[in-house]
Amino acid sequence: MSYQNILVPVDGSETSYSAVAKAVEFSKAFGSKITVVQVLALDPYIAAEYITSTQTNELIERARSSIIKTLEEAAEKFKAEGVNVESKLIEGQVIHREIVNTAKEINADLIVIGSHGRTGIKKLFLGSVAQSVLGETEIPVLVVRQ
Repeated sequence: MSYQNILVPVDGSETSYSAVAKAVEFSKAFGSKITVVQVLALDPYIAAEYITSTQTNELIERARSSIIKTLEEAAEKFKAEGVNVESKLIEGQVIHREIVNTAKEINADLIVIGSHGRTGIKKLFLGSVAQSVLGETEIPVLVVRQ
């Protein structure tokens, strides 16, 4: 099987950068194009009620700027390895659904995602984006731990 279009979600953590490193390996092996993404999660209540609030807009813009910086850092890691990369900031309410939807939109044939490896109570309360992506997509997913 050849992977021509790989989606790599990042969040700025070392774990997500481990996924970047693994995606570099796949890209070099298969000549794949990489799309690196991060989701800006917008709470519908904040967006609906307070979108005109200057303070809320400033918070959203700071978050957007931080995400753009993370995407640029991840893209640089790919470029330093000679890998063709595109980056996308995605806005939505549910992170894993936005990742799955983006994978479909770009016709990704592999998702490479980092997992912090939470277990027990932490996993129950904090959930797992990687686990949720696995449960909602038919696209192959490679889960990378640090």
